[in-house]
Amino acid sequence: MAEDITSLVTGLGFPSIEAFLAVMVLIIAVFGVIVVISTIRPVLSMFPYTYPNARVRARIGRIFNDKQFQEMIEATNIEEVKNYLRGYPDYAKYIDQYPLEKALDTQLAENYDLVARITPENSREAFKFLLKKWDIQNIKSIIIAKKAGLNHEETLDLVIPFGELSDKLDALVDAEDVNEVLSALEGTEYTPILEDVIPTYQETGMLLPLEASLDKYLLENLLRTVTTPEDDNTAYLKTYVGNMVDGTNLKIILRAKVDGLKFEDIEPYMISDGYQIREWKLKDLMEAEDVAGVVSGLEGTEYAPLLAESMATYNETGSIGAFETALDNHVVETAKKISLKNQFGIGPMIGFLSRKEKEIKNLKIIARGKREEGYTPAMIKEMLV
Repeated sequence: MAEDITSLVTGLGFPSIEAFLAVMVLIIAVFGVIVVISTIRPVLSMFPYTYPNARVRARIGRIFNDKQFQEMIEATNIEEVKNYLRGYPDYAKYIDQYPLEKALDTQLAENYDLVARITPENSREAFKFLLKKWDIQNIKSIIIAKKAGLNHEETLDLVIPFGELSDKLDALVDAEDVNEVLSALEGTEYTPILEDVIPTYQETGMLLPLEASLDKYLLENLLRTVTTPEDDNTAYLKTYVGNMVDGTNLKIILRAKVDGLKFEDIEPYMISDGYQIREWKLKDLMEAEDVAGVVSGLEGTEYAPLLAESMATYNETGSIGAFETALDNHVVETAKKISLKNQFGIGPMIGFLSRKEKEIKNLKIIARGKREEGYTPAMIKEMLV
C-alpha cells in the first residue's frame, strides 16, 4: 500500500511523500488565507465607519417625528414655533442669535460640517466638497440682495456663517453692487464662473444662469470625487450623487420649458453622467416642446411615474413646484434605501443628511405658514415634504 502511494506521488512529479505533503499544506494555507481575507474584507470596510455612525445615529434620534411636527403646525403663531424650538438644544443656540430661517440653515450647515469632519478618509473628499453648498448659497443670496437693493443688515440676515468663504463674508455683505461682489471674490474658485454669468443675470434679471452655473460647478466636482468607487461605500455615495444630478438637471429643464427657453439657453448648465439620465437622454429632454413632452420623454426611468403624478397639479397651477417636490422626495427615498442597505457603512451618514435636509425644509414651511395669513394647520400639513 505504502509503495503504491509512493509510486502515485512520484508519478505526479514529487520526489517524496514529504514534498507532496508540504505542497498540500501550502495549498491549504493559501486557500485558508483567501477565505479569511474574503470574509474579513467587508468587516474591515465597515470598521472606519463605526465611530462616525455612532455620532450620526445619536443625531438621527433627535430628528423631529410626526407628532412633534404636528405640535408645531398647531402653534398659534411664529413665536410659539420659536419657543418650541428653544426646547431643543440643537436649535436653541441659534434661535435667539439669528432670524428663524437663518437659524434653521445654520443648524443644517453645522451637521454637514460634522459629517465632513468625522467621515472616513475614502469618502471625506465628497463630504468636504458638499460643504461648498454654503459658499454657493451665500453667493446667490448676496447677489440677489444687491440686485434687490437690500441694506447691510437685511443682506447679513441671508448669509449662513459656514463654508470656506467665511473670511470674505464681511466684504461680500458690504459690497455696494454685484460688480463689487465679483471683486470681493477675486482669486476664489467662483470668480471665473460668475464672470461668465453675471452679465446675463444683470441683463435679463433671470436667476437661472446664476443658480444653474453654480449648482453645476458643485455637482460636477462631487461627481469627480466619486468617479471611481473603491468599495461598496463609495459606490453607494456615487449612486446618491448621481440621483442629485438627475434631479437638478430635470428641475432646470422643467423650469426652462415654463419660461420658454430654448435648447441653447440651457445646454451649458446641464450635467452629464447622472444616475439614470445619460447625455443622449438629456438632449432629447431639452429638445422637448413643453413640460408634458419632458415627462413623456422620461418613459422607462424611475422619474416618469413620479412626475406624471404631479402633472395634474402643474396643469392647475402652472407651477413646477410639485415636480420639484417629487424630485426632492426621490433623492430622500434614495438616501433612505442606501441607509437601510448599508447600515454599517456610509449609509447612515447619507440617510442622516438627507433626513436633516427634509426636516429643515418642513420647518421652513411651518414658519412660512405661521408668518403669512391664510394658512390653516391642515393646509400647512399638506405642504410638508
